[in-house]
Amino acid sequence: MTYENWGLRESYTFDRHTIHEIQRAANTGLYRIRGWGAKRYLPTFDDLVFLGASASRYPLEGYREACDTGVVLGTRHAKTPIELKIPITIAGMSFGSLSAQAKEALGRGASEVGTSTTTGDGGMTQEERGHSKQLVYQVLPSRYGMNPDDLRQADAIEVVVGQGAKPGGGGMLLGQKITERVAEMRTLPEGIDQRSACRHPDWTGPDDLTIKIRELREITGWEKPIYVKCGAARPYYDTMLAVKAGADVVVVDGMQGGTAATQDVFIEHVGIPTLAATREAVRALKEIDMHRKVQLIVAGGIRSGADVAKALAMGADAVSIGTAALIAPATTIHTTKRSTGKLTRPPASTRIFRRATIPPAFQPRTRSSPSAWTR
Repeated sequence: MTYENWGLRESYTFDRHTIHEIQRAANTGLYRIRGWGAKRYLPTFDDLVFLGASASRYPLEGYREACDTGVVLGTRHAKTPIELKIPITIAGMSFGSLSAQAKEALGRGASEVGTSTTTGDGGMTQEERGHSKQLVYQVLPSRYGMNPDDLRQADAIEVVVGQGAKPGGGGMLLGQKITERVAEMRTLPEGIDQRSACRHPDWTGPDDLTIKIRELREITGWEKPIYVKCGAARPYYDTMLAVKAGADVVVVDGMQGGTAATQDVFIEHVGIPTLAATREAVRALKEIDMHRKVQLIVAGGIRSGADVAKALAMGADAVSIGTAALIAPATTIHTTKRSTGKLTRPPASTRIFRRATIPPAFQPRTRSSPSAWTR
């Protein structure tokens, strides 16, 4: 008798994945570490639809009437705000989780479409700075690679309080990614797993955040916009506190946001979806009369132009993409065509952004995805 004839059905509580995970934990005694973002079903921007033009709303004629997609970030206090041609920025991704070539390619692609890219944990590489017209420098809890001289070279500064994939938690960079150069920039041993701190070492609350923002403004002569990035946990209160602390821009990162590596249980069970976080952040800004005065960037699982448009319609000023920016060129790097004419995957050591030489097609693919989303 086959399984199908037994009349059995799979348990919702103990499905195959759950059973496998219990068995894996029992066999290894270890919790699972992985990258990416939440894989469980969550509410997304797909749950919203647009009301199209009709008799009460006259449509724009695309070839006659222009639709401006530009946005200015940092108008509250900064002497030199960032002006972007499109409302889609490249999120912070660390040097170490990405190679120097990948950071360079992201910078080139972002520059071509008139937007900014962001450093990430581990500091700023010269490849990234040299090929990014507008670069946001992240100040993270770990302070790995933190350099005041590099900070002054940036066009904006982002103080990271948390990430959407792990709000309130630190990350990990696996030892296999800690090359000699990565280790040197982080002043840590080569080839050893490195954990990132979950909170800043020199402040413990909003008042200290205010002091830190003032320090950064003094270091940069009040020229550069200061962002504050929070993982979506309590976006209503976090947005208010970031504005009170003096932020020019607030970045809210939902739990669909990606990460290089952290505990699977953290990714799947901590935080709130980007859709809900957007609503709460906008509500906070409106209640304190700072909506559009302090700009809001929404991140976490942004996949298409529809997601971008819906986030803007809900009140965001721009969005930030990370995973989508990596997927765009991935097909070029993941496949090689051999003499047989078949597409095959290269060795693991050369896949995607680890030690791979960026092919000529990489930069246009990085550029084309966000460009297509705004058309």
